[in-house]
Formats: sequence, structure tokens, C-alpha cells
Amino acid sequence: MNVIKIISAASLLVGSATAVAAEEVKSPWKSSAELGYVNVSGNTNTETLKAAIDISYEVEKWAHKVHADALSSKTETTDTTVVPAVTKNERSAAKWLVSGQSDYKFTDFDYFYALASYEDDRFSGFDYQAKFGLGYGRRVIHTDNHELRLEVGPGYRRYRLEQLPPPAPVEKTHDETLLRLNAGYAWMISETSVFKEDLTYEAGQDQDEWKSVTALTAKINSALAMKISHTVKNLDKVPAGSEHYDRETAVTLVFTF
Repeated sequence: MNVIKIISAASLLVGSATAVAAEEVKSPWKSSAELGYVNVSGNTNTETLKAAIDISYEVEKWAHKVHADALSSKTETTDTTVVPAVTKNERSAAKWLVSGQSDYKFTDFDYFYALASYEDDRFSGFDYQAKFGLGYGRRVIHTDNHELRLEVGPGYRRYRLEQLPPPAPVEKTHDETLLRLNAGYAWMISETSVFKEDLTYEAGQDQDEWKSVTALTAKINSALAMKISHTVKNLDKVPAGSEHYDRETAVTLVFTF
């Protein structure tokens, strides 16, 4: 009987230790997908659906993240280069964006980063924009409820303006170096809701650009959340017929898997 009791107690201890170890092991992978309604104003007036996906991988000193999103809709655009202005309705891919960033943490608060992005946004007057950057980042604030990250570094941008119909000249590719500044803030309002603000400023040789992304996410359950976001982008120099500001307001469902 004593032997049986000892074996039973040992089995319970091993089972408990295994369960605790299983709980403590967290997957380095995180992924989520978004789908929802978007209202865009500025260079185009659009009501459409937005699809996006985010994948991240973090282990020891390395952190990697990839983001992709796309808009496809029936869009109303106004050409102000002609008199009177001409309004057109057409179904086309309004925008798609792919970006990635890798961070190497050399202390608990400091890291180096490398990033790249490619954006096809015809309604902004550009055929495409490709960007690359390197730099230094630091977690300035890191508490249970608040986090603030600051990044600074040089970058490179290649872009081409949208090609106009003949007899317009063929658009050439433009290249420029830039200085990138970024601030990312997150506030854990509660166990089920989080507020985020991401602000980026890029000072280039030919043009300056800043972009603000504000988002509020509220969990519905462990795998589903609702997200409200507002994006504002400004370019100091734009092609003829384009506006300096683009705004995007979206209400999406976020699926975590």
C-alpha cells in the first residue's frame, strides 16, 4: 500500500509539473487577420471592404513582423485637371501594401531594426512606392499598461508617378534618401481593450511624408475582436490633380489564430 501511495503521489507531481510547463511555454508565432468596412476620403471617395493580415515571430534577441493589406472597391474619383471637373466610377484595386520589419535586441530596451515596404496606391497619383530603412529603436516606456517605442534611422525611397495617357511623357523612376522618425504607443486600457497610436515622419530629398495610424481594439472573445482605426497620410508634394491628405477610417473584425 505504501508503494502504491508513493507511485500515485509521484504521478500527480509529474502530471502537475507537466501541466505547469505546458502553460509556461508560449508560441513565438502570433498571427491575425482583419476584414471590415472602410471609408476613404481625399484623392478618392470610397466605401469598400478592407482585408489585412499580420504575422509576427519573436524569440530571444530577434523579433520579426510582416503586414499586408488591400482595398478593392467601386470608387468615385474626380479629375480636377480639366474644366469642368470629370467624375468617374470604376471598380479597381484601390491599394495594396506589404511591409516587414526585423529587430535585433541588444539590451532589454534597445534594438536595431531593418524594414522594407512596397505600396501600390494608384489613387494617390503614384504608380508605386518602395522603401527600405535601417536604424535604432528604444523602448522609452514599458509598464503593465503603457508602452512607448521610438525609432530613428536613414532610409531610401524609390517611386514612380502614375503614367498618364499619351501624349504625356513617360514617367521615370525617382530615387531619394530620407530620414525616418517613428513613435509607437500602446495603452492597455483593460484586459479586453487596447489603444494604439503609430506616427511616422519621413524627410526626403524630394518630398516629406508623415503618417498617423490610430486604433482602438476591443476583444469579443479569445479569438475575435472589433477594431476601429483612423489613418491619415500627408505628402508635401503630390502629382497634379492629387490632394496632399488621404484619410482612411475602418471598422474591422480581427481574427487571432
